Amino acid sequence: MATINRFEDLEIWQEARRLAKVIHRISIETNLKTDFKFKEQIKSSSGSVMDNIAEGFEGDGNLEFRQFLSIAKGSAGETRSQLYRIFDCEYINEKDFEHLTNDYEKLSGKIKNFISYLNKKRFQGKQV
Repeated sequence: MATINRFEDLEIWQEARRLAKVIHRISIETNLKTDFKFKEQIKSSSGSVMDNIAEGFEGDGNLEFRQFLSIAKGSAGETRSQLYRIFDCEYINEKDFEHLTNDYEKLSGKIKNFISYLNKKRFQGKQV
């Protein structure tokens, strides 16, 4: 794997950003926009995925990065769970629900694989 110097270059961060933008769009284009607490909750959890990847990358080494990746993975799961609620409340249709839950499940898998990769490395600092 090539050395990555910026969190913005990480595929998992890029995908988390894309998905957070989709969630934001849903929060302003559907009736979710009037469910203020729920809207903020899912926007927060989806943003937390990308933010924790970035924060871990900018930290002081492999161990800290893996901890933040674990938190990011948890936030992806939280967002996926909230998507069930959004679907059950009829804010999104079944097709969008299935697509988004599948995307978040894939992202969780990629984060898990990246954690496994880092578990095998002994380096410190910002060398991925």
